[in-house]
Amino acid sequence: MVTPKIAPRRPPGGSQLRADRTREAVLDETVRCVVEEGFAAASAKHIAERAGVTWGVVQYHFGDRDGLLMAVVDRGFAELLDLLRNLPPPSAAQSRRKRVELVVHAAWEAFSSPTSRASLEILIGTRAMRDKRGTRHLVELQRAISDLSRDIAEGLDNPHAVAIGDLIWATMRGLVITQLVMEGPQRSNRELTALVDVICSYLDRHAQTQ
Repeated sequence: MVTPKIAPRRPPGGSQLRADRTREAVLDETVRCVVEEGFAAASAKHIAERAGVTWGVVQYHFGDRDGLLMAVVDRGFAELLDLLRNLPPPSAAQSRRKRVELVVHAAWEAFSSPTSRASLEILIGTRAMRDKRGTRHLVELQRAISDLSRDIAEGLDNPHAVAIGDLIWATMRGLVITQLVMEGPQRSNRELTALVDVICSYLDRHAQTQ
C-alpha cells in the first residue's frame, strides 16, 4: 500500500518574513545534517531537533520528510543550474585551455557545494530518482552541461560536444560520490587537471580531422 503524500499546510504564496526565514533555516540545517552525518541520520525528528523547531513547524512548511528532502533537492539543482548557465560566454581572447579550465572548475564549484552534495546524496538514498521532479532535475542539469560542452567544442561536430559533456557529467558525479563515501577532506585538483588535459587533447585531435 502506497502511503499518500502529506501536503504542506502553509498557504501557497505565504509571505510572512518570519515564516520564510524559518523555512530557509530548516533547509539549511537539513543540508548540514546530510553532509555532516550522512543521509541515514536525516530523520524527521533529528532534523527538527537540529533546526530547533517542532515537527509541526516542518509539516507546516514541507508536509512531511519526503517534502523536506525534495525541497533540498529543488534548491540544490536550482543553484547548480544557475551557476552553470550564467558562466560568461567564450571570448576570442581566451585560449581553448583557459575556457576548458573555466568550465571544468565552475562545474566542480557548483557540484561540490554543500547543497548540491546533499541533493545528490538524497537522490541516491531515496526513491526520488524515480520521481518526476528528480528525473527532470537530472535531465535539465545534463542539458546545461551539454550546452557548456558545445561552447568549448565550437567548430566540431555535435557528437564531439556530447562526448565531452558526458565525460564532464560522469567525472563530476564520481568526485561528489567520492566525497560522500570517504572520510575527511578530499582533494580534487589532480582529477580536475587530468579532466582538463583529456578534454584539451580530445579537442586538439579532432579539430585536426575536421
